[in-house]
Amino acid sequence: MKRKPSTEATAAWIRLMRVQSRVLDAVEQDLKKAGFPPLAWYDALLELSRAPSGELRPVELERQMLLPQYSTSRLIDRLVDEGLAARRECKVDKRGQFVEITETGRELQKRMWGAYSAAIEKHVGSKLSDTDAVKLCALLDRLGCSCSDAKSPAIRDGVTAR
Repeated sequence: MKRKPSTEATAAWIRLMRVQSRVLDAVEQDLKKAGFPPLAWYDALLELSRAPSGELRPVELERQMLLPQYSTSRLIDRLVDEGLAARRECKVDKRGQFVEITETGRELQKRMWGAYSAAIEKHVGSKLSDTDAVKLCALLDRLGCSCSDAKSPAIRDGVTAR
């Protein structure tokens, strides 16, 4: 018979889910108040901007963002409609396609970072010391969430993802 989670582990799980939901909702609201699109747009534009040549296959974008396929397809449609990304046919595999960030998409992602970084500070940074943040990353690492990327210069310079 498999072991059931302790009361403490269950309480930690509940808190983790609640805080994730509340902080994401608060960040989304801050972006909305600043006149920006949803956080998923930023994340998609960030992943595209990080990719070689600024392009990914839709399935690669889906994997990077951890969104279901139908959500990624709709998101790509919206980004293309707004001129933030473009679809491009794969020259090797005519059935395949790439999604490529446009210059307008790069500019929006950079502008959004100002509001996004302020929201991170407001809802996380102002509530945790740097020491506490390092401890939290270590705990999350034990659950399989690597925070090691948070130390890279790219993250500090405003190109972080959710």
